[in-house]
Amino acid sequence: MKTEQEYLEDLKEIRGLMERSSKFVSLSGLSGILAGVYALACAGIAYFYIYTDNGRFPRVLFDDTSTKLNLLLLGVVTLVITIVTGIFLTVRKAKDNGEKPFNKLTARLTVNLLIPLVAGGIAILIMLEKGFIGFTAPFTLIFYGLALINASKYTYSDIRSLGIVEVILGLIALYVIGYGILFWALGFGVGHIVYGTIMHFKYDRK
Repeated sequence: MKTEQEYLEDLKEIRGLMERSSKFVSLSGLSGILAGVYALACAGIAYFYIYTDNGRFPRVLFDDTSTKLNLLLLGVVTLVITIVTGIFLTVRKAKDNGEKPFNKLTARLTVNLLIPLVAGGIAILIMLEKGFIGFTAPFTLIFYGLALINASKYTYSDIRSLGIVEVILGLIALYVIGYGILFWALGFGVGHIVYGTIMHFKYDRK
């Protein structure tokens, strides 16, 4: 007869199989860490681009079209690099786990992630066009957080916790307009690095 420990191991294995069949578990913790590093670099470049040496007043006026375009381009480049890195590491982890990187779960995860992100992206572009630059960072945090919460039911529950943190930081940034870059760096930079580190030691090293 099996011992109690053997039964527990069997239950643990069954639970793992059930989780793999209902949730996408190939997200890489390393991709989260790198996303945070990219975000901190982006925030640093944006800060030095916008502010003068004394760090008090914008180097260029916010109604300058070139400023908006340059900041938008910086954000897009950072986003593209982050996405490419995430896809590469996720595909690699899925292959290491003997899983298909693209399946119905991936599609559901992606759709639920994109709905708030696309809505937020459109809203932010409208705000930029209207000159509401100070609302950009808070709303990127809020909509990104909502996207993570919305998609968390198809992957690790840790994603939901990160989403809640992003929303809270976004709301605080919305209340203290003028510190957007700081909160953006905290949310997308530090938040991702902490989350990625936890994910790496919790799941990737098994």
